[in-house]
Amino acid sequence: MVLTNLDYDQGVRAENEPQRPSYQELLAAYDRARAAYERNPNAQTVGVLETGLQFLSQELQRPGKFELGQLMITRGAADALHTAQQIPPEFLLRHKHGNWGELPEEDIRENEWSLENGSRLFSAYQTRTDEKLWVITEWNRSVTTLLLPDEY
Repeated sequence: MVLTNLDYDQGVRAENEPQRPSYQELLAAYDRARAAYERNPNAQTVGVLETGLQFLSQELQRPGKFELGQLMITRGAADALHTAQQIPPEFLLRHKHGNWGELPEEDIRENEWSLENGSRLFSAYQTRTDEKLWVITEWNRSVTTLLLPDEY
């Protein structure tokens, strides 16, 4: 059986072909690589961390619950991520797959409604330094922005 990328993306795989890791598994692996780098910053741990970033970037290109469109980040959000030593894909992947972060139940229901009806999508997360970070995807899925609440 010959598989094309289209076949693979639709869930068809050969018997001996390994299962792709989930976005959660990729995020967990990246977090372990980051922790290893923090314990022992050397060429090997930097290489593993850079490879992890490449995997996360590739995962952002794969289908999720919706398209992110053009990715934007405000100065405040970029500074907060830098301070927390985190990267945008850590939040964008969660958002893209419907993990809305720390939202009340009514906002989660609103996002689920918005998925079906083409309205704006909103997520709220905490960085490692407890800075609140918002991710907003516009109604037409043309732009997704990472920002701090006071930048809204």
